[in-house]
Amino acid sequence: MTTASKSVNATVVNIKVVTESKIDNKQFRDFFRFFGSPEEMPGGEEGETQKSEGAGSGVIISSDGYIITNNHVVEQAKDDGMTVILSDKKEYKAKLIGRDPLTDLAVIKVDGVNLPVAHIGNSDEVLIGEMVIAVGNPLGLNSTVTSGIVSAIGRGALNLNRDRYAVENFIQTDAAINPGNSGGGLFNLKGSLIGINSAIATRTGGYMGYGFAIPSNLMKAVALDLIE
Repeated sequence: MTTASKSVNATVVNIKVVTESKIDNKQFRDFFRFFGSPEEMPGGEEGETQKSEGAGSGVIISSDGYIITNNHVVEQAKDDGMTVILSDKKEYKAKLIGRDPLTDLAVIKVDGVNLPVAHIGNSDEVLIGEMVIAVGNPLGLNSTVTSGIVSAIGRGALNLNRDRYAVENFIQTDAAINPGNSGGGLFNLKGSLIGINSAIATRTGGYMGYGFAIPSNLMKAVALDLIE
């Protein structure tokens, strides 16, 4: 496990995202009224734009800088609003190549040379009970590795993506996945990428025992289509 962790850590990146959205004071009023504090209104005029920051993870899939991540990590990013941070702390501005909301996958690109690349495994060979490691940047903790087993394969009908045509065919794992892990890699003990961490089963917003990863075979097909 230590060998696999060392070999894959450099292929997983931190993605910082700046978003812009319109201020909707009615939405805020309804929110604060629901929680019994109607007077606690945020600043800003109706219709103004406000900036916010988010973070997620991604996996390098080519030495010249193509990176796979989740659509929900980058879908709200403003122009020039994505920064990729490597495990060695080098930073790059990233551009969007393409998004696929139905599979919750996206490809971004940095101008890199000779970047470390993840070896993509065959997710059809994944077995229930197999040991795996999840690598990402949960809760602002860079380059975090957690371990567990594959607890189910082909998991669907979870309604994690609200689109009626969404593709859900997840690898389920009990390796700890938290906010910020989205877009990071699920690897086997050979160091091969077998999935892209995408969602958690939770009633609190945090880890409660199960995470879900998009299988690498689906990820590879979508990534190639987006790049082409």
